[in-house]
Amino acid sequence: MNPQKQADFSHYGKSFQESLASLILEDRSFADRIQEVLETEYFELKYLQVFVDRVFDYRDKYSVHPSEKIMTTVLRTEISDEPEPVQKQTRDFFARIHSTQTEDSEYVKSIALDFCRKQTLKKAMIESVSLLKTSSFDEISKIINDAIILGAENNFGYDYIADFEKRFELKTRNSISTGWAPIDEITQGGLGKGELGVGIASTGAGKSFALVHLGAQALKAGKTVVHYTLELSDTVIATRYDSCLTGVHLGEHRQFKEMIYDSIQDIPGKLIVKEYPTKSASTKTITNHLESLRKKGEDIGMILLDYADLLRPVRETREKRHDLENIYEEVRGIAQEYECPIYTVSQTNRGGLNAEIITMEAISEAFNKCFVADLIFTISRTIDDRQNGTGRFFIAKNRFGEDGVILPAKIDLARAKMEVFPPNGETIGEIQALTAKKQSENLKERYKAFREGNKK
Repeated sequence: MNPQKQADFSHYGKSFQESLASLILEDRSFADRIQEVLETEYFELKYLQVFVDRVFDYRDKYSVHPSEKIMTTVLRTEISDEPEPVQKQTRDFFARIHSTQTEDSEYVKSIALDFCRKQTLKKAMIESVSLLKTSSFDEISKIINDAIILGAENNFGYDYIADFEKRFELKTRNSISTGWAPIDEITQGGLGKGELGVGIASTGAGKSFALVHLGAQALKAGKTVVHYTLELSDTVIATRYDSCLTGVHLGEHRQFKEMIYDSIQDIPGKLIVKEYPTKSASTKTITNHLESLRKKGEDIGMILLDYADLLRPVRETREKRHDLENIYEEVRGIAQEYECPIYTVSQTNRGGLNAEIITMEAISEAFNKCFVADLIFTISRTIDDRQNGTGRFFIAKNRFGEDGVILPAKIDLARAKMEVFPPNGETIGEIQALTAKKQSENLKERYKAFREGNKK
């Protein structure tokens, strides 16, 4: 057999090789797999060889995957035997990957593993040729089988010891602001990727407007927002965005057409409104649409669903509450798959129609749909609130901090505007007692008027 040139990653290019080296540090389970089959000489660039060598050396020595903080120390103290230019290139590379996110990571991992495993198997086959002379079939079989196993799927979950350093890394959720400072404060900046928020209110209290407000904030942050409407038309939703973003009254948007158009040109994000008839779309329909957008190159930053209760279940059960529970679980799955926050809204039962504070007890149909949500906020508006342009937000559930918080609000639905203010010290008990007192006084007044009317 003629000697062949050493195979390497040179034909994949520099960008591919740098992405691969970055992923080896970033992803412990991937590093476990590829370390079994990777030879650092496959990297054509010396500084990448040095970098990956130090990652593997640390893993071998301490049986723990290094964190980025640890690698800072390693590259400062343990590459002094390398030439000065290589030391600088290695440290510069490490500094660059701090501030960038690896793109097409699954592609890079798949290609690199395939290449390395094939090289390992090729070497095993060459080694086996000499064994044919002695008819060592068992030994040949073992060599080939061992080579096939190397680099195979071996992610069994979070390893308590091997992943020790991960517990001490600062985690970023990449939260998107709600635009409501008091809610941002108690949710650590809003919702992040893979998280589900649910707003609950009675009919006409502003559920859909709350979604428009959240979408508008994401647009201002430069995100691509996909807003699904299952009840209202796409143009009605778009008009509400016009008002929310410009402050123009909903009844006057035709008069200010040019001003609205000029104003929205400067918004850095992108809005896509997709309308489906009520109960015609399922979570599968939503996923298919999102996948089409992703294939077109859209980087989806937030998904809004108005509202999940109006989706058709993928597989119907005998009870509506079970259908709704399944739908909410599937919606949460979409958030995780597309790595962005999803907000949806739900309607209260009759008990929440004129309540001063809406708690989770007022959620219609399936209470269990609350279990999968990361954030649940309610909007309550009594008759007086609707006349005065006020209301109350209540944080019913919050995975990221305090819940049970009452927040006064100013609500102007004519301009799609909602302002939320810090707590003013009100408690549920005090509000309910005040409500009961008002109701009692109203009954007394009515009874008094009734008696006076009869006397006449």
